[in-house]
Amino acid sequence: MNQAIPRALKVLALAAALAAASNASAQSAGSWLATLGINKITPKVDSGDVSAPALPHTKADVGSDTKPRLAFAYMLTDNISAELDLGLPYKHDLIGDGAIKGTGKVGDSEVLPPTALLQYRFLAADARVRPYVGVGVTYAYFQKETGSSQLTALLNTGGPGTTFKLDNKFAASFQLGGTVRINERWFADATVIKTYLKTKVHFSTGQTQDVKLDPVALSVSVGYKF
Repeated sequence: MNQAIPRALKVLALAAALAAASNASAQSAGSWLATLGINKITPKVDSGDVSAPALPHTKADVGSDTKPRLAFAYMLTDNISAELDLGLPYKHDLIGDGAIKGTGKVGDSEVLPPTALLQYRFLAADARVRPYVGVGVTYAYFQKETGSSQLTALLNTGGPGTTFKLDNKFAASFQLGGTVRINERWFADATVIKTYLKTKVHFSTGQTQDVKLDPVALSVSVGYKF
C-alpha cells in the first residue's frame, strides 16, 4: 500500500509532463508564432498601353525578386489566427513589352508590401502537420522609381531623362500554406500568397499606363512558437 502511493505519484507526474510537452508544441489559443524565411515575388502582369503620345501597344512586363520575409501570427483560437507579414523592399525591373518587346529594361522600382491576414488552421492544435488558408489585405508602397535611358528614348527622345511614379494601392490577398512541427517550439512553414493588385504609372512626360501586377509570393520559413 505504501509502495502504491509513490507509484501513483510518479504516474501523475509523468502524465503532467506529457501534457505540458503537448501544450508547449501546440499552436493553441494565445500562442505567438514567428517565422523567418525567404520569399520570392513574381508579378503576373497584364499591362495596358502607355497613353498617347506613344507608340501604339507600348506595354510593360515586371521581373521577380527574392528577399527575406518575417511574419508574426497570433492564435485567436485553436484554429483561427491573425498574421502580419513584413520584410525588406523588393526591387523589380520594368521591361518593355508589346510593341517595344525586346527593348530591355525601361526602369525599376522598389515596393514594400506589408500584408495582414486572417487565417484558418486545420486539424488539432497539437497536430504535427497543419495546413491553413488565409484572406487579407496588402498595401503596396512604391518607392525609388527610376527610369532608364531606354525609357527616355521611347517617350522623350532628345529631351531630359524620363521619370515615373506608381500609385500606392490596397489589394486583396489570398493564402494557402502549411506548417510541420519539428519539436516542441520549432516548426517549418511554407506558404503561397496571391494578391490582386492594379496600379497606375504616371510618366514625367504626361503619359499614364494602367498595369495589373497580380503577384504570386512563394516562401519557405522556419518558425518558433512562443
